[in-house]
Amino acid sequence: MTSWRTKVLPPLLAIVFSLLICSVALLISGSDPLQAYWTMLRQLGQGTTAVDTVNLATVYYLSALAVAIGFQMNLFNIGVEGQYRFAGVWAAIIGGALHLPPVLHAIVIIVVAVVAGVVYAAIPAILKVTRGVSEVISTIMLNAIVGGIVAFLINPDQFGVLTGNNLRTKIIDPSGRVPGIPIGGASLFGFVIIVAVIGIGYWFLLNRTRFGFELRASGESATAAAAGGVNAKRMTLVAMLLSGGVAGLVALPELLGRDYSYAITSTQGYGFTGIAVALLGRNHPGGIALGALLWAFLDKSAVSLEQVNVPKEIATIMQGAIVLSVVVAYEVVKRADLAAAQRRVGRALSGGKPASVAEGGAI
Repeated sequence: MTSWRTKVLPPLLAIVFSLLICSVALLISGSDPLQAYWTMLRQLGQGTTAVDTVNLATVYYLSALAVAIGFQMNLFNIGVEGQYRFAGVWAAIIGGALHLPPVLHAIVIIVVAVVAGVVYAAIPAILKVTRGVSEVISTIMLNAIVGGIVAFLINPDQFGVLTGNNLRTKIIDPSGRVPGIPIGGASLFGFVIIVAVIGIGYWFLLNRTRFGFELRASGESATAAAAGGVNAKRMTLVAMLLSGGVAGLVALPELLGRDYSYAITSTQGYGFTGIAVALLGRNHPGGIALGALLWAFLDKSAVSLEQVNVPKEIATIMQGAIVLSVVVAYEVVKRADLAAAQRRVGRALSGGKPASVAEGGAI
């Protein structure tokens, strides 16, 4: 029962609390909350919204997994944003320059993206383990730097191609693309299958391997882990590199399934969304999947609110309320479980009698 409350109750409380906050905001603005929520739900059945939601959730899921790997070691990898953009532009450049057989071409692009993500994550990782530099500070700086790197690489004097008013890399050949899965009149990213495999691998790594145990142990207490023979610095380095490798894949569902090139105007912000989704999913692969779907649903259905004269920003308010309330909800449930455990221990020690009787006192 304790495990169920700890894992399931906090996100449910966070969602309910965010709905209440948004309902109050809607009532103050003179709108009907029930009509707004029903409009958002109904949007899922309109056109390609459902497929678009899953496609976007695929990207969010990868970003959140990258963040969650760092969280397991108590590392706050804010640099997922910079790592996936650095990896995405290099994967697009090399993928557009190569002409290889199908499957092999796509595999090479995926490997390039992973390696590039690892390389960019290695900078804060090395600074952390050798000089004690906070990964929060170093990754924030690297996020700012990556914008200049992308602009330089996509310049026509380097690897860019001017298409209309937009700069982008060369188009990747069909042999390097990941075919979509036709659903009605839409196309689901074929990369969703790869993402599912990565999610299963993440679960297996954490729960069925010695490395996963050492990773979680180091995150709980580096001192205790070191006493057990675990090298905390090595685990920090490996965790950051793994996080960067997964972050390198974030741009690939869109790159190989829809855009086929990386442009100066390519979507940004997925790395920061991943932080929120990882918190909502409590770093569990299943919880992250549900959090990614919820976040993508709010993003995609928000445009429908304008049909009932409700600002679409209400979805943003809901997302922010979820992030704030989920942290509070986890703490509340954690303290309630701790108090319940203490009461059970007290009853066990007193043989089921009130504590005052067990100690020889009067009731």
